[in-house]
Amino acid sequence: MFLLKTEHSFDAAHFLAGYEGKCRNIHGHRWRVVLEVCGTALKTDGQQRGMLVDFSHLKQDLREVVDTFDHTLIVEKGSLSAALDSLLRQEGFSVTEVPFRPTAEEFARYFYEQIAARGYDVARSTVYETPANCAEYLGKAGDPA
Repeated sequence: MFLLKTEHSFDAAHFLAGYEGKCRNIHGHRWRVVLEVCGTALKTDGQQRGMLVDFSHLKQDLREVVDTFDHTLIVEKGSLSAALDSLLRQEGFSVTEVPFRPTAEEFARYFYEQIAARGYDVARSTVYETPANCAEYLGKAGDPA
């Protein structure tokens, strides 16, 4: 089994609606996304001979997905009042709404699914919220047998 890793980072703010603690307030992170793809067969001909996947393609695909969150305020759908959302956007702030609570765990699953949807055999998605704290999503590989 071959395992390839690549990573990309983004800077963004978020908050956890309904959370009793400091994270209920808007705060920012330098989020680090580490993606691992796997496979057993290397390409046998052409420019990609001897490769599982072309790193340049994998890096570009991850960058495209991750960069949609760079320098935005990430909010869970419905967590801002319509008036506040409108005011933030009117003032020129970039607000990115997601259909999940913006936790490291949910982002790990989100990035896994987004890259898998682009045709990669994703083994693991890891999202670091801080240099010392991360969440991993293994997809079906992590399901108990």
